[in-house]
Amino acid sequence: MSSNSSSGDAIGSTDEIENNPTSILYVLFISAVAAIGGFLFGFDSGVINGTVSALGNAFNSSDVSTGFNVASVLLGCAVGAFIAGPMADRYGRKPIMIVTATIFAISALGSGLSDSSIEFIFYRLIGGLGIGAASVLAPAYIAEIAPASLRGRLATLQQLAIVLGLFAAFLSNYIIAINAGGAEAIFIFELAAWRWMFWVELIPAVLFLVGVFFIPESPRYLVAQGRIKEANVIFARIAVGEEKTQIEDVKKSLHGETKPSIRDLFIDGQSKIHPIVWVGIGLSVFQQFVGINVVFYYGSELWQAAGFDESQSLFINVLTGVTNIVSTFIAIALVDKVGRKPLLLTGSIGMFVSLSALTFIFGTSGFDEAGKLALSEGMGTLALIMANVFVVFFGLSWGPIVWVLLGEMFNNRIRGAALAVAASAQWIANFAITMTFPIILGSVGLVGAYGLYALSALISIFFVVKYIKETRGVRLEAM
Repeated sequence: MSSNSSSGDAIGSTDEIENNPTSILYVLFISAVAAIGGFLFGFDSGVINGTVSALGNAFNSSDVSTGFNVASVLLGCAVGAFIAGPMADRYGRKPIMIVTATIFAISALGSGLSDSSIEFIFYRLIGGLGIGAASVLAPAYIAEIAPASLRGRLATLQQLAIVLGLFAAFLSNYIIAINAGGAEAIFIFELAAWRWMFWVELIPAVLFLVGVFFIPESPRYLVAQGRIKEANVIFARIAVGEEKTQIEDVKKSLHGETKPSIRDLFIDGQSKIHPIVWVGIGLSVFQQFVGINVVFYYGSELWQAAGFDESQSLFINVLTGVTNIVSTFIAIALVDKVGRKPLLLTGSIGMFVSLSALTFIFGTSGFDEAGKLALSEGMGTLALIMANVFVVFFGLSWGPIVWVLLGEMFNNRIRGAALAVAASAQWIANFAITMTFPIILGSVGLVGAYGLYALSALISIFFVVKYIKETRGVRLEAM
């Protein structure tokens, strides 16, 4: 993965794009449609936030069962991510995106209809398959249709869509809860409000399904399948004047006559996985081990544990969602100017400082008569500020940049399979963090949880310095 060989290519691509605004608009359109998968990924991940207590009471769940109600979706995510890459390599990116959109719709409908934990977990697992598949397909597809000079910003659309999805889930949960009088209260058609929180997802799921029919197949996938004429037509729209060069570069990067497969992850003639795949796994795991999804999945529970009531906690979730969106826009502005590695390093340092501050705040606060954390007004405000500082540093770095790197750091031959493995590792790490949070909260409290997350952020600084190489401006075929 060299960063020196492509400056000329990137400059040439930029000139072509600047002279063809129609190409830019077309690439933006198809990238935006693909990113709806990211929106659903975010919405489906965040909708559980604000329904946790209601689900626990509706299904008479224990702390461990409640944790599994929340975390079960992540097991489906790991499976969905692992199979989506190889399936997309075999059947194409577009057909698997159509299947993914359908899965989201089924999960949203079924989750809201569920009358037991087992039934709910079943539909959440199905939803997890969709989220996992979207986490692989969107960054891979966007990276494969984006010119090198715009790839960072376009790939960051994935994270922007994720945080918009999270925000939409937080906002719709808040609006429904306020109008119904709580997540457990009866709402429209005499049905519990938490059911409607899940059904809102049907709207973007249908939009995604319709939108995918209007985008082309990945031209790099088509070249890998020997469908050169079809690839030429698409390259003619997204890389005007460079069609033949692009196709020849893709052919060379595929190295061999056989089609890409999971076996390509191993070094030729050895049982060892390519080092770059391990780097992708490391990026994925650290993105989760800093505890970001505890804020998104358990935000309402977390702030109630810190002394805020349900309405205040749901509003804080909305505020956190806005913060995440703003910081993602900062990342979009900087990713192709500053580069990937500097942003990751800045984010790691900022997350370590803010998480350490939260650990100190939670560790030095007392408890009320019920045994809940009791923050003073000043400490509560400081905790809220530090939590949002943490979200800012995550949002401008590890949130979007990990997806950018995973979409572009692997060569054409291994991209689908390597992204699948890395994304699966991410969801397994996410499951571990999400499942253990209620247990840690009940045993050693917030101070223990945030101390672990701060330690992970510290280690991630050294990981970035040693293992991450800059990919800004490098064409995919030069990876």
